[in-house]
Amino acid sequence: MNSRFMRILVFFDLPTKSKQDKRNYSHFRKFLINDGYDMLQFSVYSRITRNHDDASKHIRRLRINIPPEGSIRALVVTEKQYAAMYVLLGERTKAENELNMNELLLF
Repeated sequence: MNSRFMRILVFFDLPTKSKQDKRNYSHFRKFLINDGYDMLQFSVYSRITRNHDDASKHIRRLRINIPPEGSIRALVVTEKQYAAMYVLLGERTKAENELNMNELLLF
């Protein structure tokens, strides 16, 4: 298997002043969760993909599901780059720890 795992990091800041804003926020957040993203911290979500083509597919899905207002950014990094992230305060999320255990089982 010649896969190169990638990560998509999604950073967003969405308005929540009106009922419609809150509905848009909730819809976007639910989309992320249903599409396989895990919350790293508030307004920062992460998803693993098999390769760059798979990451591009999910970026297209993000573009289709963005709300009309706010700020949303996506960053694609290799799994190796993601694993080198420093956790300066707090701990890795449960999903991150589970993935590390599953990676060990693959080898």
